[in-house]
Amino acid sequence: MLIETETTPNPATLKFLPGQVVMASGTRDFADPEEADASPLAAALFSLGDVTGVFFGRDFVSVTIAPGGDWADARPQVLGILLDHFSSAAPLFNAASAAGINIPADVNDDPADADIVEQIKDLIETRVRPAVARDGGDIVYRGFDKGTVYLAMHGACAGCPSSSATLKQGIETLLKHYVPEVTEVRAA
Repeated sequence: MLIETETTPNPATLKFLPGQVVMASGTRDFADPEEADASPLAAALFSLGDVTGVFFGRDFVSVTIAPGGDWADARPQVLGILLDHFSSAAPLFNAASAAGINIPADVNDDPADADIVEQIKDLIETRVRPAVARDGGDIVYRGFDKGTVYLAMHGACAGCPSSSATLKQGIETLLKHYVPEVTEVRAA
């Protein structure tokens, strides 16, 4: 089994592609070892010590190490854990845990904004999420209020030095162009 590795815009995060589906639907973000208890794979990655974040996407796993961590040391260890997991066909989640996306439900949008919200969600789903996933992360709609769109960034995108530029110059520009009611985009 070959696991490909890709860099991401976040120097602390690498994207690992096992050549198979990791999660058939949704995503899952683990920000600490306690959250990782839901997944044997995430728990094993956190046990390395330098790991500060694990993100499961459709066909990839993004791993973030602590500031000052060295990928030259951590990468072979992460690859070993991933190789063991995927070659053994072990379950991704413990039986009692909730698989899938662990993002809180959408903010209660004003029903009068339903058409605007639908346009925003469609643009995020078709144009933004695929691009963000290529960089090892995910972005999820959280709400729309008085012209402001709230988005949550996960995986390699969370904590990335260029995430605010992505939100403001990329996503905000796109949404303003197609949905004139959008005045601003903020991280939620």
